This record gives sequence, C-alpha cells and structure tokens, in this order.
Amino acid sequence: MQDKNIAVIFLEIFVIVGILGTLSAVALPSIGKMFDKGKVESRDLELHNIQTAVIEMLCDSSTGTLKPVGPTADMGLVRTGDTPPLVLTDYLLGLENNRLRTDCTYNFTADGTVMQVLP
Repeated sequence: MQDKNIAVIFLEIFVIVGILGTLSAVALPSIGKMFDKGKVESRDLELHNIQTAVIEMLCDSSTGTLKPVGPTADMGLVRTGDTPPLVLTDYLLGLENNRLRTDCTYNFTADGTVMQVLP
C-alpha cells in the first residue's frame, strides 16, 4: 500500500512538472517579445525627448545653431553656438552623469537635426 502511495505522488509530481514545462515553453517567447518591444519604445521615447529638448534649446538660443557633435551619449557635449553656450543637459531632466539610459548614441547637426545611432 505504501509503495502505491509513493508511486502516485511521483506520478503527480511528474504531471505537474510537465504542465509547468509546457506553460513556460509557451510563455517565454512572449516575455522575450515584450522585452524587445519595451526596448524599442524606450529608444523611441528617448529620441523624442531629446528632439524636443533640442528644439526648446534652439528657440532660447540667439544663434539658433548647434555645434555638430556625434556620435555621443553624453548630452553635456551638445551646445549652441552662443556665448556662453546653452547646454542640452539643462533641458533634459533625469540624466545621471549627463548620460542617457538606453544604449543608443546620437548625432547632432548644426541645424538641430538629431539622428539616433543604434548599437
């Protein structure tokens, strides 16, 4: 009788492990896609925020031009042609050490065009 109870317990554990394995095989690809989608959305949002900050900085500038920079992730290097220059970090909030949170770098042209360089 004792052997039958142990066999039933092992069979139940085997079935549970099989069900969990099947569920994880179905769920893991979806979770990976969610992470990839989140990365793309984060990069897009960061680019939009940088473009908006550049536009605001150029509106405040008397020259209306940037010193071309790139590729860089250090927003402290992005400056206007004014004396003293306006710095992009003053227009972006939440930067740590003037660096961005994503793994992208950016090119800045004199007319204020921002181009994202993906890794």
